[in-house]
Amino acid sequence: MAYRRTPAVQARLDKQAGVIVHAATRVLSREGFAGLSMAAVAAEAGVATGTVYKHYSGKAELVTAVFREVVTREVAAVAQAGGSGGVVERVTASVETFAGRALKNPKLAYVLLAEPVDTAVDAERLRFRRAFAEIYETAVAEGVADGQLPPQDPRISAAALVGAIGEVLVGPLAHARQSESVIPELVAFALRALGFHDIGDARPPGIAQPRDNHSPASPE
Repeated sequence: MAYRRTPAVQARLDKQAGVIVHAATRVLSREGFAGLSMAAVAAEAGVATGTVYKHYSGKAELVTAVFREVVTREVAAVAQAGGSGGVVERVTASVETFAGRALKNPKLAYVLLAEPVDTAVDAERLRFRRAFAEIYETAVAEGVADGQLPPQDPRISAAALVGAIGEVLVGPLAHARQSESVIPELVAFALRALGFHDIGDARPPGIAQPRDNHSPASPE
């Protein structure tokens, strides 16, 4: 007869796997993908290296699990920030939230956006980009429908925004530099790219100040 785990055993294993993922997230936040090892994660989690391998076959599978957890949290934060108002308010909130959280945890954000990773992890990165593009796509489609934006393909515009924003952030993130102008310039660029020619009139008051109504991307 095949062995079946009891609910209590499964819960304990799930909890242990979560501890390992959180430990890996902390290591990624300090060392990046290149500096992460199964032994380093085990030490961070306070477990044996063999215990890490019991849950994850290797570095790629473990980091993939980290990507899924962190990206789910980040997408939810951006979606909530940009979930109401007109297209200007929604795009502004989405860009400010995404970029602001990234710049507050630059090492982890660099891993998510640009650091060379294994193929399996890169597949998660593509899902990450698509999830953010869908947030912008919805806002752009509604803006076109109600006449706030000129005619355009919302999917293409959204994908272009995600690519451009990520490319701009790669420089500051890769070199751990922060500039007060990065976020407001990204917002202004996004609005111009979508067809707002008079940005001063189109954007809401206070656009130059990054939003801080969500916790920054964090190791846990």
